[in-house]
Amino acid sequence: MTVYILSRNTTLYSTQRLIEAAEAKGWNVRVIDYLMCTIEIVKGELLVVYDGELLPVPDAIIPRIGASRTFYGTAMVRHFEMMGAFSVAGNLAIARSRDKLRSLQVLSIHDVDMPKTVFASNKANAKDVIKLIGGTPLVLKILEGTQGVGVVLAETQKAAQSVLDAFYGMDVSLLVQEFIKEAGGADIRAFVINGQVVGAMKRQGAEGDFRSNLHQGGSASAHKLSRKEKSTAIAAAKAMGLGVCGVDMIPSDRGPLVMEVNSSPGLEGIEKATNANIAGKIMDYIEASLKPTDNKKPPRRRKDNIGA
Repeated sequence: MTVYILSRNTTLYSTQRLIEAAEAKGWNVRVIDYLMCTIEIVKGELLVVYDGELLPVPDAIIPRIGASRTFYGTAMVRHFEMMGAFSVAGNLAIARSRDKLRSLQVLSIHDVDMPKTVFASNKANAKDVIKLIGGTPLVLKILEGTQGVGVVLAETQKAAQSVLDAFYGMDVSLLVQEFIKEAGGADIRAFVINGQVVGAMKRQGAEGDFRSNLHQGGSASAHKLSRKEKSTAIAAAKAMGLGVCGVDMIPSDRGPLVMEVNSSPGLEGIEKATNANIAGKIMDYIEASLKPTDNKKPPRRRKDNIGA
């Protein structure tokens, strides 16, 4: 089995753990910096050149695509998929999950609950937006923000209008969401692989910070999911079409609300919090997906998420 990990940094915890897990199975694993790949397209043939070398088609790829490199990264994932490689996260699913607005729209039509959300152009009246969300306090999120950056809590009408006017004046795209006070600055990440939850952790924001992101000083501990939390995480992963993902949920009085579905979730926080071998479970998923059937048919390749 040959596996390519599409990652720009070989020293990251997640990349190293994926290498270890693949090598533990005796597989040939290689880290490929996808930005260093050049695509060649000719009639009837798709090729990838990497550092002057024509890359063989791998059995599988594991995309670790940075948020700021989504366009090029998903193009590379699509190219490898069209060449016949299995991907634990399809290019369309990655693009879908990276677009905060689009992902919420997809979750909504699949009846997955989430915080009430309002999106409007910078021509909208800030007072109207605040009224639609149900008043303050409210949360404002820059669409391009990651890891808790670009997320603002506005506790009063005056503060909300000022922040909205400021961001709209900068021509920044914003989501406005209801504030879930009862969450107490905590959220839950469920790690889903092939439609099954393989680990979950509760993340608590730093003192005085309503954001729970570990990159913003939050802490993590193992969490036993309720039946509703588990079913919500699985439904969200299925709606987004992701074989491997992290589903971020916030607890509320009406049940778990999905905040985001991460197509390249980090392994460090979840593995250290749960002591689970998540990287190994990803390799098990690849193995099961490519295992020949009893009647010797060719290995199964996911074609439904390739697009054109």
